[in-house]
Amino acid sequence: MFEPSTTMAIAGLIGLGIVALTVLTLWQGWLRLKLTELERHPDRYHRAEPEHPLGVTRIEMADVKERLRKLEAIAAGVDL
Repeated sequence: MFEPSTTMAIAGLIGLGIVALTVLTLWQGWLRLKLTELERHPDRYHRAEPEHPLGVTRIEMADVKERLRKLEAIAAGVDL
């Protein structure tokens, strides 16, 4: 009826479909678990206020300070 290569291809596609459905089901279960955790402990995962009122990180502050030093050097006439 079918050639062996066709049978193998059909079996492979069916197997791939089963694996894909299993992974999708597991992913949805994991997302449901995380949603339940968020609902049970909202304060653990969400902060009411950011660490810094302006939301500036340390890296951004260091970058701003470096730029300020360069501008001050330019204003003072120092050659960088």
